[in-house]
Amino acid sequence: MFLQPKRSKYKKTRKGKLSYLNFRANKLKFGKIGLKAAESGTLSSRQIEAARQSINRKIDRKGKLWIRIFPSLPITTKPTEVRMGKGKGAVDFWAARVAGGCVIFELCGVTSKTAIAAFKTGGAKLPIKTIIFK
Repeated sequence: MFLQPKRSKYKKTRKGKLSYLNFRANKLKFGKIGLKAAESGTLSSRQIEAARQSINRKIDRKGKLWIRIFPSLPITTKPTEVRMGKGKGAVDFWAARVAGGCVIFELCGVTSKTAIAAFKTGGAKLPIKTIIFK
């Protein structure tokens, strides 16, 4: 099952802007090693889940993994070959806005070599460039 809010105040939201860099959520809070976004972008709940699964497989479900982002942005689409107008499309999937420097995953309880290997495979599943840091 993919991450998505249980309920939200508004069904659809405006796109808004992506901030270029993040200066608030750029340090480790829980783990010893982390995966950080090197550039800004949006991550869908499917991409976050794919990365989480690949990281968990690499660490053999030992240690503890924290997901520091949550997909709370509804992304809407209209069906193909539909004329302009007639309102905004239905919610297709949920995404998370990620700015450069934002911590995506944190990990502890495994060796640093295992953690780096796990974050390399997890980072490959994401559409943005990532950095592994301690």
